[in-house]
Amino acid sequence: MMSYRCSRCDQEDKLHSGRLCTRCTLADKLADLLDDSTGRIRPELAPLVESLLRADRPLSILTWLRTRKGQPGSASDLLRRLGRGEIELNHEAFHTLQPWRAAAHLRELLMACGILPAIDKQLCLFEGWLTGRLAAIADPEHRQILRRFATWEVLPKLRARADRRPLTPGSRKYAADQVKQAAAFLDWLDDHDHTLPTCRQADIDLWHVEHTEHDRNTVRPFLLWCQTVKLTRPFRLPSPPTRRAAALSQKQRLALLGRLLTDDSLPLRSRVAAVIVLLYAQPCCLLSRLHLCFSWGRLLRKRGQRRHPWPTRFLNMIAQNFHGVAPD
Repeated sequence: MMSYRCSRCDQEDKLHSGRLCTRCTLADKLADLLDDSTGRIRPELAPLVESLLRADRPLSILTWLRTRKGQPGSASDLLRRLGRGEIELNHEAFHTLQPWRAAAHLRELLMACGILPAIDKQLCLFEGWLTGRLAAIADPEHRQILRRFATWEVLPKLRARADRRPLTPGSRKYAADQVKQAAAFLDWLDDHDHTLPTCRQADIDLWHVEHTEHDRNTVRPFLLWCQTVKLTRPFRLPSPPTRRAAALSQKQRLALLGRLLTDDSLPLRSRVAAVIVLLYAQPCCLLSRLHLCFSWGRLLRKRGQRRHPWPTRFLNMIAQNFHGVAPD
């Protein structure tokens, strides 16, 4: 009878080379990659090894290590360089690593096991993206201006926001859009035979006329910063539009609730989210944090663990959306 027991730990599992189970194979692979040239794992990386070996699905870790095997910037390449000490164990060292997504993932693992101090995930992603973006800019003068703008204007605000609460992907995207739009504005000036010092009010007005509202909003911080640090002469910027939707009347709210509860032609998931917004005025960004519990026809909200009764019709909608069955 064929045995599936590991020749080292005697556990039954999928067997790999040498009749070793996945976890033992992973242990050998990590020992090889993180060797500090003395035949042992670099001591500072021991917590990373322990964390990876405790993973519920070691096969996924093994697959990750074999992805793009032998290529620069692959997981195995980054780990081998870490083991040899070619990559310093600080956040600054990860800013220059490429591809930045692979480096960001490894950086998260190092933070999770305590090797690197924890910082906001979205901030890590932005810093990695920024390094690659600046490196791709051909004009050295533009690159220098954008680096100054990102270093002294964009990053400090992003870090201050991260100190107050976790950043959202939207915050990271808005910061990236500011850098992109600043680069686009500098290119536009070049196309019109101008630089920041020679830029006139008429040029600012023309740029605003030619571009979309999103472009105007995201380039505004760069133009204000340019005036502050005296890269441009003073000029006037259009005030950003402020939009405030009128509050729904009770009659309108009830009419919308009635339609959402009865109109089966609308997407079910959208109906469920909209009813929660209309009943409890919950911001859309918080809907993903709700924990559902279908005991005695009630919905359990994760925040505060408080129970709230819901209309029976709405409970049926929720059950159909998440479980495909009606609640008991």
